[in-house]
Amino acid sequence: RELRAITLCKDTKLRLLLQERLEACGANASPCEDEGHFLSLLKQGNFDVALTVFGRHEADLKFVLGLCEAHPALPILVLAIECSIEDAVKIMQAGAEDLILEPWDEDTIKGALERASLNFPLRKRRIGARRRKKDREIICKSPSMLKLLEIARNVAPSKASVLIQGESGTGKELLARYIHQESDRSGGPFVAINCASLPDTLLESELFGHLKGSFTGAIKDRKGKFSLADGGTLFLDEIGELPIDLQPKLLRALQEQAFEPVGGTTERVDVRVVAATNRDLEAAMLNGEFREDLYYRLAVVPIELPPLRERRDDIPLLLDFFLQKHHADVGVCFSPAVLAHLQSYAWPGNVRELENVVEQMLILRQDDCLRIDDLPARISRKSTMSHAVLNLPDEGYSLEDLEQEAVTQALQRCSWNKSKAAEFLRIPRHTLLYRLEKYDIRQN
Repeated sequence: RELRAITLCKDTKLRLLLQERLEACGANASPCEDEGHFLSLLKQGNFDVALTVFGRHEADLKFVLGLCEAHPALPILVLAIECSIEDAVKIMQAGAEDLILEPWDEDTIKGALERASLNFPLRKRRIGARRRKKDREIICKSPSMLKLLEIARNVAPSKASVLIQGESGTGKELLARYIHQESDRSGGPFVAINCASLPDTLLESELFGHLKGSFTGAIKDRKGKFSLADGGTLFLDEIGELPIDLQPKLLRALQEQAFEPVGGTTERVDVRVVAATNRDLEAAMLNGEFREDLYYRLAVVPIELPPLRERRDDIPLLLDFFLQKHHADVGVCFSPAVLAHLQSYAWPGNVRELENVVEQMLILRQDDCLRIDDLPARISRKSTMSHAVLNLPDEGYSLEDLEQEAVTQALQRCSWNKSKAAEFLRIPRHTLLYRLEKYDIRQN
């Protein structure tokens, strides 16, 4: 396809020379003699590259910087008659594709145009990724996820605590950040802590802070996560691992928006708490490992994040997103066979595993088309394994019907003991309860 270029040059002779050079390079150029004509044409047309002559005037610099800001996806070549190092740095930092000093010979312009042509689709893709990240960081189109995001948006403006449940790798922290960003607290801090990552002896200090000398090793005052999250959102990841003796203190902090640092006196804060877990907290309550009153204080609004195998429609979107995130070359793509295989794979590690697979394939790929041979062995061999437990009819079968049948059979095998049935199906108990409600499965 012929490269479409738009040029701005106020000098008539120079404009004609530039036009000849561009045509010699095979470009279809639209020359402009002033900024107004240039901007009007740029707004109306669909160009692959823009070229503007820079003459080291303050107005020229302001125009170029504004052009880069207004059209971040468009490769902009700056042809400089003269340019200071300081201005050159400003121009390149603003996002210009290239800055070319005189003389502008045909080979130099041809090379710059070829680079711009290659980079244009990549620029558009990256700008699109940045916009999606800004507007909505959760990449999805499946009905279950869109409904979940609607719930998250509805709960975001309130002060209600939210409990996000789901398997590891489903994006629980991402959803917590989404709730924070959609809330009135978005200008405040988002503070995260993993309750399973610290020993019990340090977790209280990490949550609530301590004063100097309050215990061995406390050599200075330290603010806890509750203090740091004042005016914002505190994300308590792996809340199911919180020690039982710390749970009453967390409950008080939630109820009263007040806590006591280790060795200190009561402090008051304004904190919204979002917690997450991959554990079955209802089973933990029955076992005496999690307080019932704390559970209901955390789960004012419970949200169940579906595993990736239940939102397969999102996999192509996620694959494209991860290509952009890991700066894949423009021509990199997945073969139809790989796409089909990735959509049929069970993804026990969920979205986190999918990203890991994409990154590994990009590093080890043989060419730009990613094929079955480029898949990690643990995933590619799933297509050749023959330990199937199903014999599906030739006319096809509904995946939802299949799931409903599996849940019903598991419950019947386990005499309708939900905990045992969840263990049999290798899913958390709360996931099983969600399926029971979804399919209205009841014991006769």
